[in-house]
Amino acid sequence: MIETLYSLNILDTSLAFLISFVLGILFGIALEKAGFGSSRRLSGIFYFRDMAVLKVMFTALITAMLGLMYAQALGLIKIESIYLMPTIYVAQIVGGLIFGIGFVMSGWCPGTAAVGIASGKFDALICIVGAILGSILFNETFHLIKPLYTAGDQGVLFLFDSFHLSKGLVAFLFTLVGIGAFWGVEKIEQKVTGKSEYLGSQFLKTFSFVLFVFALGLMFISGDPSKSVSLCPFLKQTQPISLSSEQDLLQRVEEAEDHIEPEELSDRLVSGSQGLLLVDVRPQNEYSRFHIKGAVNILLPDLSVQLTAYKNQGMVVLYSNGMTHPAQARDSLYRQGFNNVYLLTDGLDGFVDRCLKPVSLRSEPVPAEFTQKINEWREYFLGGTEVQNNVEELSKLTFKVPALIDTQWLSENHTKPNVKILDLRSQPEYNTSHIPGSLAISPESFRGVVKGVPSVLLPAAILSQQVSLLRITPDDFVVLVYGEKPHDATLVGMVFERLGHKKYGVMNGGFLKWNKEGKSVDTDLPDINDSVYLSNDNDNVTVDYKIVLQSVKNKDAVIIDVRPEDYYLGKKSDEARAGHIPGAINRPYTEDIAKEELYSVFKPTEELAKDYQIIIPNKDSKVIVHCRTGHQASQTYFVLKNLLGYTNVYWYDAGWTEWAARKELPIEKEM
Repeated sequence: MIETLYSLNILDTSLAFLISFVLGILFGIALEKAGFGSSRRLSGIFYFRDMAVLKVMFTALITAMLGLMYAQALGLIKIESIYLMPTIYVAQIVGGLIFGIGFVMSGWCPGTAAVGIASGKFDALICIVGAILGSILFNETFHLIKPLYTAGDQGVLFLFDSFHLSKGLVAFLFTLVGIGAFWGVEKIEQKVTGKSEYLGSQFLKTFSFVLFVFALGLMFISGDPSKSVSLCPFLKQTQPISLSSEQDLLQRVEEAEDHIEPEELSDRLVSGSQGLLLVDVRPQNEYSRFHIKGAVNILLPDLSVQLTAYKNQGMVVLYSNGMTHPAQARDSLYRQGFNNVYLLTDGLDGFVDRCLKPVSLRSEPVPAEFTQKINEWREYFLGGTEVQNNVEELSKLTFKVPALIDTQWLSENHTKPNVKILDLRSQPEYNTSHIPGSLAISPESFRGVVKGVPSVLLPAAILSQQVSLLRITPDDFVVLVYGEKPHDATLVGMVFERLGHKKYGVMNGGFLKWNKEGKSVDTDLPDINDSVYLSNDNDNVTVDYKIVLQSVKNKDAVIIDVRPEDYYLGKKSDEARAGHIPGAINRPYTEDIAKEELYSVFKPTEELAKDYQIIIPNKDSKVIVHCRTGHQASQTYFVLKNLLGYTNVYWYDAGWTEWAARKELPIEKEM
């Protein structure tokens, strides 16, 4: 299978630059040879004298389409390895009109203008300069046109899905349109200019015939997305049923048509079963630490798009630590027409327990035949890794805490020895009632004065001592439970970020949700011994004012001020100066939270992703978040980094308290 630079997430590497540079040179040569280095030839299409633009563009589109579809059909490349541009109707229509007007006026588009510059065309240079100025204007006026930017956003759409046609048929029809266009524009050129280079020529006949044959071939190998295709004679398949009601979905559950047992999955993976796609829906950091061999990582919000190519083709198996999230995702996909999605029974924990646990650790006698199976599975999935014959050690390899924990998950796992719960409410609240085994700690105990700046996170050496008193070790999974304010938990989360301790999560809804659901509580104080958590300053997430100032000057980061709007605008202030950091965007931290009855929860990931997509260009963009003292901004950091998967997020801990006090630092405010 071909791994693209996009799928490998290496678009920003030197290799990607080199490949792009070489392809750009070759692309420019092709355009020059096609006559695109001349604005006269380019503008000729508007007068029907020279249709080279249309012919070249149709050739490129059809060639790319057929090549990509054959590569996909032959298993050389997968659709999720390619960036799929979303359909944004209003924005793309308006942008297309602006682009078209510019093309008519100048005779150039940005790509052909670059070719023209290489050929010494002065008007092409003017076009490029205009494009650069237009980009600057777009950037400076973005706050005015932001609503248009995502207007009509439909996500990724496919013609074959929209019209319920097979991919092969859509490609065939599109190719026929292209062939017709080739012949049509030749006739137009002949009629207008009295001559045609290719009309009736052997080249055009042969070219058209080759495209026709290749497009026709796709009708037989690309498959119909509305039907279930068996890719292996012994692959378990669902029948192509057209069910939409909840009753039909429940019937499938009743008949056990919605899951696969760990043992069956192991056998299929070991035997190299074709047509089976195993999908790990956990966050990327958990997937990276441990996953079932052969699994691909797709986050829940991306499932429907990334699995489009596998819709009703073969078998798709979803898994997480447990079964709750995969079950919800399976139901959603089913309602979208996916009839071939299954769950892994008991999730990853069950897979480890039933297939990878050594025979010597099992409570029941194991038959010799099954013992051999277990050894085969362990050899395949664990390979040469030395796995200690200890249930707890094996659990630590595979037992993962999700970034956002629900009460059911904690109810099922809070008694495990390597799960440590920190209750971040006030001492009286904790003393009255708390989750069994949890320890009380105030978020403010982790903050103090550092280098004259108040209320910032303490150095790693001090934090490690505090964590040791909480009997936490680097192998433990820490669950943070808040009272009314989720950002209390995320502030303590920054403690573990500074220590490089990634095994922590926030319980969504906090103790108020736990208590409302009637889950177990007590008033006992746990009897614990100190641990030894060595100082390990792995802080690669906190930035100081110097780095922020540099980003302001270079404009190389999205700076998000999460304070309430009046403080951002400078209408209110409780610091040395009022206003905000120049260029900073205001998104109050409260916009990430929803109120449910008596407690606060994080908004759904899909909603958060859509909101942040508007203000942050992509998942790799540099982002700096801040508030007044870092408390509220820690929540935004948690949302971006741990829930949405942004990879380049930084926390300006000292925040507006320090920035406002340093009079040499620039500020902006509403007049």
